[in-house]
Formats: sequence, structure tokens, C-alpha cells
Amino acid sequence: MGGGAIVSDWSAWIGREETRTDRVDSGHLTRWLATLDREGVADGSVPQGFHWCLCLPDAPGATLGPDGHPRRDDNPASFLPPLPQPRRMWASSKVEFLAPLRAGQTVERLSRVQAITQKSGGSGSLVFVDLAHETRGDGVLAVCEVQTLVYRDAPPPGTPPAPPEPSEGAFDPSVWDSFRAVTPTEPMLFRYSALTFNGHRIHYDLPYAAHEEGFRGLVVHGPLTATLLLDLARCELGDNALKNFAFRGVSPAICGEALHLAMRGKGGGWELGAFASDGRQVMSASAA
Repeated sequence: MGGGAIVSDWSAWIGREETRTDRVDSGHLTRWLATLDREGVADGSVPQGFHWCLCLPDAPGATLGPDGHPRRDDNPASFLPPLPQPRRMWASSKVEFLAPLRAGQTVERLSRVQAITQKSGGSGSLVFVDLAHETRGDGVLAVCEVQTLVYRDAPPPGTPPAPPEPSEGAFDPSVWDSFRAVTPTEPMLFRYSALTFNGHRIHYDLPYAAHEEGFRGLVVHGPLTATLLLDLARCELGDNALKNFAFRGVSPAICGEALHLAMRGKGGGWELGAFASDGRQVMSASAA
């Protein structure tokens, strides 16, 4: 893959900001907990990862593109640039947890376009958009995050479905301190899409996911996989124990196939990962 450079055509979008407000609704939180089959935090605070369900884009249905995301156009007031690449994925995030959110709080999220970088590879052109988010609960800074979105060309005709069919390999739990397996189901993906107001059709529309975007099945949301890793850390370390968490998507996770969640390390840092049953890595992560 080639080196990156700022795309001059989109330089006007760098530094753009938008602010969204929301409220930590107890019903919303209860439904999130039910989606993950888990209990709430004993002290009533909001679990880490729930912030991805707040301050969401609320674009009307008439403004959605073919993929279910808000359509990008050349409106000078638009927050994101009108990149021509049709496929969008949440590639990675670096998150700093500063204070827990609580039910009933008013939440404000300030977002800023931090960088736009173009690269080229075997699959065509890629454009990475880095977004810096600051989330406050009742005015107190709670979460800082740098999120990277990647926009890419559609796969050329004849491209094999992604990810590859499972191989004869196997996930090896012996090299990890703790692990568990979760099988994301259609109801889980549907619920998470609803909780995050995410209309991306790769998560619920199988014909679209397969025939338009070239996936082997419905795709598990990247932040859902990251949330499952955060939940594994909670089981090992306690509620809201992390100060920092970073993840990077490596390969798509497919609905209905077991997802092996693993964690190792001690003291000041932990390595986490999500793997398919044949050992293919789906997500890499670190925490402290």
C-alpha cells in the first residue's frame, strides 16, 4: 500500500466541526444491556461502549444513500466530504475514558474532521477520514475518541466474497489468559443497528451485502465487536476499569459464525483480539 497524503480536493473539510446533543435514557440503556445479555453496573453508571449509541446522525430517510448511510453531497455545509468511493467501513478507534456517564445526563458531543488521507492498494483507492470526538455528560468531559472511517471502491466483478470461506485452521485459546465465544445472530445485529441508528445495509440486508458489497454474509458491526471485547475486559477487570481502549478491524466478522474473544496481559496493559473459528483475526485491540 502506498504512502498517504492529504487530499487537496477535500482539504476544506479538515477542521470542520459539528455538535450533537442527546440524553442518557434509561430505556435505551436497558435495551443495550439486553442486546448483550448482561447486567448493568452496580453503581448505576453507564458501561463503557455505550457512548457509541449517543449523539447519532439523525438524517431523514429521504436523504439516505443506497447503502443506508446518509448520502454524501457537495453541500458546503456538510460535515463529511462527498467522497466518491461507495463503500464505507469503521476501520479503527482510539478511546480515552475519563469519567463514566450516568442515566439522565444531558450529553453533548463535539466532532471535528481531523485528517483526510488517501492511499492506494490492490483493491483500488482508499480514503481515510479521522474524526475527533469529545463527549461530555452534564458538561463533564467523559470520553475522547479518534475514529477512523475508510471509504473504498466497490469490488470489481468476479472478486471472491469476503471474508474467505473458513479454512481447516482453528483458534488457539492456549496462548490467551481469558477467552470466550459468542455467536452474533440476526436479532443481535438488528438490535445493535437500531440502538446506534445505523442504516448500513450490510448488517441486515443479506442480498445487498452479498450482491452489492461482496460479503459472504451479513457483517457484524465493528463497534459491536469492540463492545464485546470491552465486555470481556469488564468480566476480567470489573466495571468501567479501563482508561484507554483502541481497536482496529482486520477482517469482517460474519453473522451466525462463532466469534472468539480473547485477552491477555497484566498490570499496565492488555492485548485483546477477536477471531473466527479457523483462527482468522477479525479485530485487534489494546487496553490500559
